[in-house]
Amino acid sequence: MLLREPSPRLPPINIEAEQHLLGAFLCNNGLLEVVADFLKPEHFANAMHARVLEAIQKLVDRGQIASPVTLKATFDQDTALAPIGGAEYLAKLAGAGASLARVEVEVYARLVYDHWQRRQLIEFGEDVVGTAYRAELDNPASAQIERAESWLYRLAESGDTGSGFQPLSAATGRAIEIADAAYKRGARTVGTSTGFTELDKMLGGLHRSDLVVLAGRPSMGKTALATNIGFNAAQNGETVGFFSLEMANEQLGARVLGGESRIPADWVRRGDLNQQHFNQLIEAKRRTDGLPLWIDDTPALTVAALRTRGRRLKRRHGLGLVVIDYLQLLRPARTDRIQGGQRVQNRVQEVSEITRELKGLAKELDLPVLALSQLNRSVEQRDDKRPLPSDLRDSGSIEQDADVVIFVYREEYYLREPAVEDAVKWTQWRDKLHAVHDKAELIVAKHRHGQTGTVRLHFDRDTTRFSNLATT
Repeated sequence: MLLREPSPRLPPINIEAEQHLLGAFLCNNGLLEVVADFLKPEHFANAMHARVLEAIQKLVDRGQIASPVTLKATFDQDTALAPIGGAEYLAKLAGAGASLARVEVEVYARLVYDHWQRRQLIEFGEDVVGTAYRAELDNPASAQIERAESWLYRLAESGDTGSGFQPLSAATGRAIEIADAAYKRGARTVGTSTGFTELDKMLGGLHRSDLVVLAGRPSMGKTALATNIGFNAAQNGETVGFFSLEMANEQLGARVLGGESRIPADWVRRGDLNQQHFNQLIEAKRRTDGLPLWIDDTPALTVAALRTRGRRLKRRHGLGLVVIDYLQLLRPARTDRIQGGQRVQNRVQEVSEITRELKGLAKELDLPVLALSQLNRSVEQRDDKRPLPSDLRDSGSIEQDADVVIFVYREEYYLREPAVEDAVKWTQWRDKLHAVHDKAELIVAKHRHGQTGTVRLHFDRDTTRFSNLATT
């Protein structure tokens, strides 16, 4: 029995759809508006068709009429058009698309675009296979995967036309919807709720496309506060992506369980528990298992890799908030530069690039990005150790790029018992310690959309849990 050779696979092309589409444009230039947001000449499989569309667009952009007559001079001497009939081919195109309705034009354009995407996927797949076969030391598989995911995301988003221009009534209508939703929640929160009443009142929640920087010195509770905010947002139904570049996911898990069960996280980590404690942990796990809080503890991520993973999470599960602990541990896409023939690193430029990219990520994914940041040591050398924007470590661009800057400050951390036996000083120290015991200040130093000020919270050091003062 003779075996048939498999039929060659043909690339996805629909010449008839391209012809009818161009014919419709030639008969009615106004139909270009239907597809102008997503259809480009390069999406046509036939190179000549791409040139025809480009010529139509140029004439229309100049305010002229594009028709077989006005384009005849352009293509009369074009040898590439000769095999298919020369300039007369334009008249055939017009005849093919003369009866195409407005709705049909969009359908045909989407078909042409879909075929272009398929051809792109085929070409991309072949390139991925070819690259993977080559063993290159400076091109590991992880980097190839990141580029592949990034490219696929851009391809998927390339046909998203966005909202375009909308009337004022649409914008004001949306504002009313947001205000109504906030009113029904009984608060002035229009963004993602942090779970802290006074902070939500001041900020209106965490707003979409905003970069929010949460900064503080070590031991102030930055990670604990960020974990609390992420957990609270997840409890409110928001999908949260938590990038933990410093702590392992099990450590964050222990903090969440400790806060939820009111058992010190250190006990959980050491296993210093009795049966009742263990039962409380199991119950806390049961209550938190369904929360849409996703943790990625990959160390030393590049911003490009973080963006790729954020896109993937949003595509698969939706995404309402990204938390990054912390931004100084991220690596920018370009980590060095050439100077005098030598590669040198500039940390200020690196951090500036990171903050710009994080702001871009917030806008691209249309969600708030909460990024933790370290402060420099100048805080420790002042009598009043409350942080200032100038204390942000490595770069002034952090303050510049951020929409909101919040400092975490716990005065109790800095109060030391007097070394000398002075009854007056000891009494003053005791009274002050009592006043600030288990208290934290959130200093909103920058707020692009509204007021700044200080919010006070309760902080349980054992369970690393922040809460509203009124509820403690």
